Amino acid sequence: MAFSDSSNFINRELSWLEFNQRVLDQAMDDANPILERLKFLCIVSSNLDEFFEVRVAGLKQQRQTHTSETGPDGLSASEMLAAISDRSRRMVDDQYRCWRERIFPELEKQKIRFHTYPDVPDDERAHFKNFFDTTVYPVLTPIAVDPSHPFPQLLNKSLNVIVELEGDGLQTDIAVVQAPRILPRVVPFSKQQNGDDYVFLGNIIQEHLASLFKGVRVKGSHLFRLTRNSNLYFDEEEELNLLHAIEEELRRVKRGAAVRLEVQDDCPPEVVDRLLQIFNLEEEDVFRIHGPLNFSRLMPLAIQIDRPDLRYKRFTPRTVVSLETESDIFFHIRKGDILLHHPYDNFQTVVDFLAQAAEDPQVLAIKQTLYRTSSDSPIVQALITAAKNGKQVTAVIELKARFDEAANIKWARMMREAGVDVIYGVAGLKTHAKAMLIIRSEGNGIRRYAHLGTGNYHPSTAKIYTDLSMLTCREAITTDLAETFNCLTGVAKFPPMNELIVAPWTLLDTFLKMIDGEIEHAAAGRPCGIYVKVNSLVEEGIIEALYRASAAGVPIRLLVRGMCAVKVGIPGVSENIEVRSIVGRFLEHSRIFRFENGGTRKIFLGSADWMPRNLFRRVETVFPVVLPRAAEHVEEILEWFWKDNVKSKVMRPDGTYAPLDDGGEPFDAQAEFLADAQRRRKQRALEKQE
Repeated sequence: MAFSDSSNFINRELSWLEFNQRVLDQAMDDANPILERLKFLCIVSSNLDEFFEVRVAGLKQQRQTHTSETGPDGLSASEMLAAISDRSRRMVDDQYRCWRERIFPELEKQKIRFHTYPDVPDDERAHFKNFFDTTVYPVLTPIAVDPSHPFPQLLNKSLNVIVELEGDGLQTDIAVVQAPRILPRVVPFSKQQNGDDYVFLGNIIQEHLASLFKGVRVKGSHLFRLTRNSNLYFDEEEELNLLHAIEEELRRVKRGAAVRLEVQDDCPPEVVDRLLQIFNLEEEDVFRIHGPLNFSRLMPLAIQIDRPDLRYKRFTPRTVVSLETESDIFFHIRKGDILLHHPYDNFQTVVDFLAQAAEDPQVLAIKQTLYRTSSDSPIVQALITAAKNGKQVTAVIELKARFDEAANIKWARMMREAGVDVIYGVAGLKTHAKAMLIIRSEGNGIRRYAHLGTGNYHPSTAKIYTDLSMLTCREAITTDLAETFNCLTGVAKFPPMNELIVAPWTLLDTFLKMIDGEIEHAAAGRPCGIYVKVNSLVEEGIIEALYRASAAGVPIRLLVRGMCAVKVGIPGVSENIEVRSIVGRFLEHSRIFRFENGGTRKIFLGSADWMPRNLFRRVETVFPVVLPRAAEHVEEILEWFWKDNVKSKVMRPDGTYAPLDDGGEPFDAQAEFLADAQRRRKQRALEKQE
């Protein structure tokens, strides 16, 4: 059997849906605290929204324009859409069953209650009537649907009510009311006694619709939600002003083509049919929902409810280098590379590193990549401070970071006004690398300091994503990074590197050579093996190389959180490959690559997954871990991941996943990392006291 045979590959979209099922499994897991389970339920909805906005929308466009491109699995756009419709429908059914039968009753048991309007006590109805009259009614706009009033251009993912009307002399029997996004989707009771009580905004609007249609009888009202195509389409090569082009495209996608219709299951078939006609959708695009529309709008509530007993236990991350007691972070980096494992190690160390550089009179220049960051980013503020302090500051900011385009435009303008040189990267490529370079005057020359990582410069997500990063001043790697920045900001051919491996120039070839190297070691009887941890693995060339290695007897461990197109258990092809996935409290985001290399192991960290976009269409950096103690720490991290038998799921030959049942004592890797960080933190405190 040829390694490239389509039967050897799992479809990437269906693989992604299996990942989202693993997120849903966490919502179903009674071992997780109930508010955390609610958050997982919200994440499932948010993930599905993005999946339909981007992936399903793209497939629909391929089908409509007859430009379908089959992937390595051989499925056409039409075949994928049919399979996606079936699998996602089963997932949504499971999600709402989980809400009705497990999460909703458990929340009620914990005195967190969501009421339908008929269940609202009389003394609270006056409160909600006043809330509607003073807060909701003034911002609602009822729109009749008739020849004089075409159907409104509803915003992507907005909450809407379609209203059935009847009465004498009406020119239409339907109207639409859109719930403004500025309003909360869940409204609390005026008096919170013996628990927390809420009513959904949609139910409040439905109850008071008569005030919007005076003199007309409201025959029925039904909540619905529309998902639109959110892909950005523009020719970067033709745009003179990339920032302006993206701003214009962002305005357009809010009203892109419809791709999914969600309606509450009490909506009559004839009303659903009219909505389908209006939005040019098919029956396959309808999801009938038995429960609240859009769980993702419950996320703020799940975070804000003041019940620590219903959440994961809080923890304090370990501080590796504290500027409060160890004022010169550059001194500590000169002693040797510093490896950080977030969120167990505090991301504040990275923030402090940049903040100190911004104020240090010996620092001459700072160069930084920014893909995503927080709304109140201390990273951006430090870059602005550095520029105001007269340092040469360059920020390579990725305006095309999906769903962060508007935020990055804001940061770009703010930094330019402060004197930062803002660069948008190389035309045709996204800059996804996570890198910072500090140029500092020391003695009779200069020394470069670098930070390289697997995750974004986003202090908020650094608390909930697992990532690895490194602070270093080794000349080989900092020289490479300086050359890489020159390629991003100037006009130059990509030069040879000492240690850094950079996509799209050298990354794929280097990985393929290392995989082939393991095949050679296997043939010679030397130690061989591949252990890779990534978020997604779907690149065809990489997978075929892994199949060649497996067939040659190379043992391969793949820890892939999300999409994985590798198919395990194929005789003569993938018998030596095992695929696992961990979904837990923290989002597994780190990328680690370990090659046995004949007994002299090589370990790399980086920003790239094994996907076509990372290897061909993005600027990515992968770097070696060379300091022995840092390499040992990464080895321990990898072994703990593979030891996990609590959150780990194992891929079966059909592409589905099952819990790992190895008969051993329960071992939750993330919980062990937390406990280990606390032990190290306490030990550090004791050492300081001595």
